[in-house]
Amino acid sequence: MRLLAPAEPSVSRPQDRRKITVRLNGIQAAITVVFAVLALAFWYFQVVQHAKFRELAENNHQRTLSLRAPRGVLYDRHGAVLVENRDSFVISLVREHIKDADETIRLLCRVAQLDEAAVRETVRRNRNLPAYRPIPVVEDASLAQVAAVMARRLDTELPGVIVERVPTRRYPSESLAAHLFGYVGQATEEQVQAGGLQPGDIVGQSGIERVYNHLLMGQDGARRVVVNSTGREIRTLEEIPPSEGRRVRLTLDYDLQRAAEEGFRGYGYAGAAVVLDPRSGEVLAYVSLPAYDPNAFAGGIDRVTWNQLNTDKLRPLQNRAIQGRYSPGSTFKIAVATAALEEGLVTPDFRVHCGGGATFYGRYFQCWEKRGHGSVDMRHAIERSCNVYFYTLGNMVGIDRLHKWATLLGLGEKSGIDLPNEIDGIMPSTAWKQARFGEKWYSGETISVAIGQGYVSVTPIQLAVMMSTVANGGTRVTPHLVRAEDAGGGWKPVPAPEPKSRVAFKPETVAALHDGLWMVVNGAGTGGRARIQGRDVSGKTGTAQVISLQGGRAAAGRTEMDLRDHGWFVFFAPRDNPEIAGAVFAEHSEHGYLAAPIAKYVMETYFAKKEGRPLPTFTPPAAPAPAVATIATAGQ
Repeated sequence: MRLLAPAEPSVSRPQDRRKITVRLNGIQAAITVVFAVLALAFWYFQVVQHAKFRELAENNHQRTLSLRAPRGVLYDRHGAVLVENRDSFVISLVREHIKDADETIRLLCRVAQLDEAAVRETVRRNRNLPAYRPIPVVEDASLAQVAAVMARRLDTELPGVIVERVPTRRYPSESLAAHLFGYVGQATEEQVQAGGLQPGDIVGQSGIERVYNHLLMGQDGARRVVVNSTGREIRTLEEIPPSEGRRVRLTLDYDLQRAAEEGFRGYGYAGAAVVLDPRSGEVLAYVSLPAYDPNAFAGGIDRVTWNQLNTDKLRPLQNRAIQGRYSPGSTFKIAVATAALEEGLVTPDFRVHCGGGATFYGRYFQCWEKRGHGSVDMRHAIERSCNVYFYTLGNMVGIDRLHKWATLLGLGEKSGIDLPNEIDGIMPSTAWKQARFGEKWYSGETISVAIGQGYVSVTPIQLAVMMSTVANGGTRVTPHLVRAEDAGGGWKPVPAPEPKSRVAFKPETVAALHDGLWMVVNGAGTGGRARIQGRDVSGKTGTAQVISLQGGRAAAGRTEMDLRDHGWFVFFAPRDNPEIAGAVFAEHSEHGYLAAPIAKYVMETYFAKKEGRPLPTFTPPAAPAPAVATIATAGQ
């Protein structure tokens, strides 16, 4: 076996060691260079560029600001602007930039003269909002408030307070159509919880603003900005512009609205008026007085003003046209005549003798004319408003058939107008009394109802609907306020709502009613103050008792003005082809005929405008309305 010789040491080991040493030296040099570069960079950034990067660090704050969308503009039927927008300032708190919230609120309230308790309550209500979202505390700040806040922000005393320019609602002067337009305000907690709204959103709270909020409310935009540590904007990163709400054209006629309100104020009456186009149900004028100023709400109403509105004895917040319920007085005789004619119980020639009163069910019921009217047919009974004639008709028709026809005319039920919080009237029946009081209906009660007294009560808009139904021959129109809308592509008509009912009245019914109502104004009736030469105005007055007995008046302990009867005047014109119809309710005017001049002024304005003539001017009455009420006129 052959043995191998031992291997000789490798000659490459020294070379390997040299290579390793070189590599280590290279790594060491590289590390030295890297650290030298880092040190140089640190020195450059921290020493040479110190001021620049300190500013960048201070300015490295971003904020997303909401850009409030303007609400849609409201126009009248002819294109006149009714409600628009204006610029205002909102002062808000941004909690993200506030170190001491209590001190900031105290200082803000002191410099801007705010109610500290109210501001703290506003912040409390919005405490669940993200800290970066502004909380508005002054909706319509004055220039003095803005200047005071901005001066403090420059001194960095109020870094968490911002001032924004936003669109705000502007309503007509003198509270024109205030109850129709309504007002806007911040979304309530209930509205936010219902969905679709955010805290701080400005939404309609009443009237048209509320019902059509989905059309009028635009889409808010947003602006993303960089701000410094004091909250001052440095630059804008991105901006999404807001989208304005839809423009809405109403059925309202500004000149008719102005004329109606001017008439009420000229005579010094509170009350309500609703004027319709009897062919379509379009609302031409809508009045409820006294009213309030919606502009006070647009800027965020203060607690003192709100309390004054709620405690005012004249109830300016009540929408009398759809929420005031009153006895209709003699205007109800139109419904009694309609029922008797349509049921075939009488003809227009049916006559009744009035000797100043009549006995029904053992009780004597007086006519307002104590001397009596003699023998009258239906047309003359309407003209002279003879109580005895309508006592007789009411007794013949009975309460349930009266209920049927009064309802078809629009009485006792909601009209369906596109406004919130409308109430029902009361049109009694045997079933109604049983359900309400658990008692049967007595025939003697029908006698009082036949002249618009007793249980029956209506709202002004219901009487306007009744007159439209009589004017057009039996179609109970649905009052409505919107004619067209524009989302940016031009005006598009809004379909009118369907009528509530359609009954083709007999020709003799229409003729008798139209003739009798024409005679009220143009004959020997009580509506002569509404007469317009050549216009064939037809109408009916009504006086609704506030307290029926003198003893009740004395026991009430109220002022003489409070105890004066209410006055009604319902109308349409022209007689044979009616274009305008409505009801005027003059609160505590004492007599129905004193409401007629207001309706006359509205109709004169309507016809002058239609024919392109100069609009009439209102002539105030020569003397105030009489202050002493008399029971004898009740029912006229």
